[in-house]
Order: sequence, then C-alpha cells, then structure tokens
Amino acid sequence: MADMRLIVAGAGGRMGRTLVRAIAETDGVVLAGALEAPGSELIGQDAGVLAGLSPNGVLLSADLWAMSAQADGIIDFTVPAATIANVAIAAERGIVHVIGTTGLSKSDDAVIRSVTKRAVVVQSGNMSLGVNLLAALVKRVARALDEDFDIEILEMHHRAKVDAPSGTAYMLGRAAAEGRGIDLQQRSVRARDGYTGARERGDIGFATLRGGTATGDHTVIFAGPYERVELSHKSEDRMIFARGALKAALWARDKQPGFYSMTDVLGLSD
Repeated sequence: MADMRLIVAGAGGRMGRTLVRAIAETDGVVLAGALEAPGSELIGQDAGVLAGLSPNGVLLSADLWAMSAQADGIIDFTVPAATIANVAIAAERGIVHVIGTTGLSKSDDAVIRSVTKRAVVVQSGNMSLGVNLLAALVKRVARALDEDFDIEILEMHHRAKVDAPSGTAYMLGRAAAEGRGIDLQQRSVRARDGYTGARERGDIGFATLRGGTATGDHTVIFAGPYERVELSHKSEDRMIFARGALKAALWARDKQPGFYSMTDVLGLSD
C-alpha cells in the first residue's frame, strides 16, 4: 500500500513541528501539506526547516481545500475554532481527520459528530498510548471501588497552556464517571476556594497546576478510608502524542465512516 499522505494542521506550532518530525521518522506516512492560520508570519516557510530538519519542499499554507486534494488525512492539534473550520473541509474531501485539539465545547463536539456519517474521525483528549491505557485502568478501578473511595484528578502542564483542566484530565474524569455509572457534568468539582464545606460523597474533583515546561503529568487518586490508590502517567516529550496520532491515522485509513477514539485504535473497548 502506498504511503498515507498526511496534512499537519498548525504546522508552525510546537505540536505541529513535532508531528512533522514524527512523520519524517515513521514508515508508511508522508507529509502532504502543512496548514497554518491565515495571516501567520510563517506562511510560505518550509515545514521541514521549521521542524529542525532538512528542507522538504512542503511550504506552510492557509489553504486546506487546495492541499487536501492530494491527501489521505489530516492531524489536527490546534484550537477549537480552527478544528471546527477544518472538520467541514476534511469531511467534504473524505479524508481521515485525527483530532487532538482540547478545549472543545459541547457545540464543537456536536459539529464534529455531525460529519461522522460520511467521514472518519478519530478524536481523543490525549493521543498517548500510555494515557489511553491509564484511562482504561481508571474506568476499571472506579467500577471496582465504591463511593467510599473519593476520586481526585491532578494535572500539570507548561505555563503556556491556555485551557484548564486539560483535555486529558477530562478524559480521565469521563473514564472514572463511566466506571461509576454517573454523569461527570453533574458530579465534577473543578474549583475549590474559601469555605467550601465538606466534600460531597461521589463527586469527582479536578486540580490544575501550570508552570515551567511540563508536557503533561496526570494522576488519578482513589482516596478511601486509611488507604489511597494512585494511578499516574508522566509525559517526557510531545513525541508521544505525535506517535499516537500517526498510529491512529494509519489505523483509520481503511475504516468505514464513523466516530472513533484511541480506545478503538488500541482495542481497549469493553
């Protein structure tokens, strides 16, 4: 089978440059386009050079419609507004859309879901293989331990991250809520300040830390009477997210239209 031709959205950003490097290092995929926001000062620059590689002749452009004519998929770690704009074009072209963007609203998610009758979408709050295994473990532990065990989710990211809690923290929270059979939206606590009163039994708490260059640390704590179970994942480089996204793209290449997650990619569905 020919190499899968992939577009990197946000190719001038930190994650985009990492994706360009990952594609260069991975068999079975090739860089077919480098997308950047309209008006960016990086438009016209070589994607390889920006990623610290030799020139590859793929210049950053804001024209997804044009570049997607010769592509099989798009890897999208951008911002909600950009991702939603990309969804329609990817669906119209019939190319695989791998979405790692975080901070998406319910209405954004609804737009993404709306195209999956005719397009292949793989979406995850975290593309790391280890984090997705962690989520599967969290779901099982939450199911095994009753509400005598309080669930708290702690995450830390670099100082430049703009959304909180992280998409990965929400993903882990959803896994815990599914394990308990509860609605995360109804039972989550995302801020504590001042005189809050005692913790409500069965709630799922979130705590957020920001600072330095941390690429993503997550811990799910099950705090019971006289004992705690802690499940953790610590990322060391953005390359783990890039490699996971490429695995997702290759997996999705021959799939029927639909909405998929990394749980599907890794065969971790119940």
